[in-house]
Amino acid sequence: MPQLAIKIQNLSVTLPGHIQALRDVSVKLERGKIIGLIGPSGAGKTTLMRVLVGRQRVTSGEVLIFDLPAGSPVLRKQVSYMTQETSVYPDLTVRENLQYFAAMFGIGASEIKTRVSQIVHTVDMTSQVDQLVRRLSGGQKQRVSLAIALIGKPTLMVLDEPTVGLDPVLREQLWTLFQRLAEAGSTLIVSSHVMDEAEHCDDLLLIREGAILAHGTPTELRHQTRSNSVEESYLKLVRAAS
Repeated sequence: MPQLAIKIQNLSVTLPGHIQALRDVSVKLERGKIIGLIGPSGAGKTTLMRVLVGRQRVTSGEVLIFDLPAGSPVLRKQVSYMTQETSVYPDLTVRENLQYFAAMFGIGASEIKTRVSQIVHTVDMTSQVDQLVRRLSGGQKQRVSLAIALIGKPTLMVLDEPTVGLDPVLREQLWTLFQRLAEAGSTLIVSSHVMDEAEHCDDLLLIREGAILAHGTPTELRHQTRSNSVEESYLKLVRAAS
């Protein structure tokens, strides 16, 4: 039986202003997969991700991460969160940013140099390691944010729109990196409103108006809706739910 990374049961979240961001979400997600949260802006993707990392109070329901309640202190070193905003200091170099966050994470001084070198290599930023972050391109800044998310060797990575604003070449490079991380055993939750990116995922949650329209692999969803693409599948599901 596959091991679960995440188990969500009857999750609902109501935001201030009586906005129902998530409505009775129930799903089980396996470990070691790239799991795509696919849907338009405002669908509830970011709220769900904030719940997973313990930054969003839930109205009702249960969320377990590796069999522990989301937000449990013991999960802090197992779960990383990359927000849409670049979470780096622009007036520090790439190396200085990573050294700072590694120290904040509690990595010993003797280990930081080795760990930083490993991460810089992983995100293909070796030649930019001593550049100030403010002088980097948008895509390079995204990779620095991803590098920071990798510092603690997380077993679950939650990535909110990590490829937004990137050109196709950089997007492809990041998806290749995500695949390597999953193959090494990490579970990745990746949100996107770009439907063609869904084809890179092992598993998909199609989300609309705070509810899950469908859950399955890209192949399963295309077959289920007799569609040629995930985008076509999504549109058919939306029409059927309307």
